[in-house]
Amino acid sequence: MVKEIRLANFSDIPEIEKLLYQVQKVHSDKRPDIFIKGAKKYNPEQLKDVINNKLTPIYVAINEQNKLQGYAFCIIERKDCENLQKIKTLYIDDLCVDENARGQGVGTALYNHVLAVAKSEGCYNLTLNVWELNQAAYNFYKKMGLTTLKRGLETII
Repeated sequence: MVKEIRLANFSDIPEIEKLLYQVQKVHSDKRPDIFIKGAKKYNPEQLKDVINNKLTPIYVAINEQNKLQGYAFCIIERKDCENLQKIKTLYIDDLCVDENARGQGVGTALYNHVLAVAKSEGCYNLTLNVWELNQAAYNFYKKMGLTTLKRGLETII
């Protein structure tokens, strides 16, 4: 059960790192040709920089025992291209729920919190990318009401 969702602080970094490893494992198990086994997306210094930047908020879900159960890395973006509308977007760069807390509403609470932030910030939309290999994440986002914006395709050569 989620007690609160708040902005991450430096003391959360060790728990965030554990979740970053969980995310990496999901991806490296299915696509070792792309993802390096045992690696993670950010080191502690990079996490401090992200936490300090108001345009890259990290929201963390805390349970009744004050344990971090999940996170949502976000980026507030403004598109500034000649051929696109000048809209403000909240992009979810990464959303993770601890493998021991899945199915308990943590992901839904995080997503709904981020959606509320996007609305309060005057964003036009909320976007994210999901890897084709991560069917569980895809199904979760569909359940949250997200629809396909664009598709990335590949051929391995």
